[in-house]
Amino acid sequence: MRATAGDPEPVDGDSAAESIRNDSQGRPGLFREASLLGLDLRGLVHDHLSLAALEARQAGESLVSMIALGVLVAGLLLSAWFGVLAAAALALTGSGVSISPIAAILLAVVINLLLALILGYALFRRRRHLQFPATIRSLSPEPAPETEQPP
Repeated sequence: MRATAGDPEPVDGDSAAESIRNDSQGRPGLFREASLLGLDLRGLVHDHLSLAALEARQAGESLVSMIALGVLVAGLLLSAWFGVLAAAALALTGSGVSISPIAAILLAVVINLLLALILGYALFRRRRHLQFPATIRSLSPEPAPETEQPP
């Protein structure tokens, strides 16, 4: 309890009684303040978790729309690639090279398959990064250092 202008200063003999009186008067206020602090903390945690949930929902919706748009873009790019391949096959047959149109299309298919194999191998090599190797290594307990035993 704070001393006000009207309260006399406690003398040394009265200091123990004054501290007991302050303790008995201060405890209900202390418990009240602690419970108010707990309620404020609970409200703050609730607000932060609500915000995180809203942002996670928004991020999920954005991810779904981005994937859908990516699939559409991939379809358009694929159809454009097929057009380029067909034009290349027709240009190859019309340029005086003695190759049939079917053979030119099959050549384009073989080139596509080779490119797909090269890209598939690149994807296969990157699969180890999906397992978070550095994070797992940092979270795993370190082995105990081996102590050398005297001979």
